[in-house]
Amino acid sequence: MKFEKFEDVVKFHGHVCPGLAFGYRVAKLAVEELNINRSEDEEIVCVVENDSCAVDAIQVITGCTFGKGNLIFKDYGKQVYTFFDRKNSKAIRIVIDFEFEETEEEKALWQKFISGDRSQEVLEFIQKRKAEKTKKILEAPREEIFHITYPDFNPPRQARIFKSLRCENCKEKVAETKGRILNSKFLCIPCFEALL
Repeated sequence: MKFEKFEDVVKFHGHVCPGLAFGYRVAKLAVEELNINRSEDEEIVCVVENDSCAVDAIQVITGCTFGKGNLIFKDYGKQVYTFFDRKNSKAIRIVIDFEFEETEEEKALWQKFISGDRSQEVLEFIQKRKAEKTKKILEAPREEIFHITYPDFNPPRQARIFKSLRCENCKEKVAETKGRILNSKFLCIPCFEALL
């Protein structure tokens, strides 16, 4: 198996961060465990349960993308990733289960950052902690980071192509399945919501 390097993932994503490191490790683990190559079409499918930085690494390593329809987003806010190999009828579900211990002072600095504080002290702390966390994620044994299961093989259906229809309000095309009907008019979601 040829893996893209972490540097390749960083180049795609734009910066180094713990979330990207998690995604790199998740994707690498899935590739190893399922004995798969990068997906050229829809032979590999990944269901992600968050929209974090990790998903960018998964795209680079596995070739699962929204455009091909083999990267499926479920907005559950969980660090959970399920991969399906359609050719070999295998699946793996990877849950990130890793905690970083932080002092009360460190928690307070994180809270300042979350609240919008961009003072030099806070930014230096954040940069240092992100680097430490990223290094730890990349080096930790997998059993310290992940909970792995092998669910029954039940992949999502393959991507479908739908007819496009014109919204009767804005006149832009929209996939037939995404349109809404209001007062017998076919509308795109933004127009439907604006007219409610």
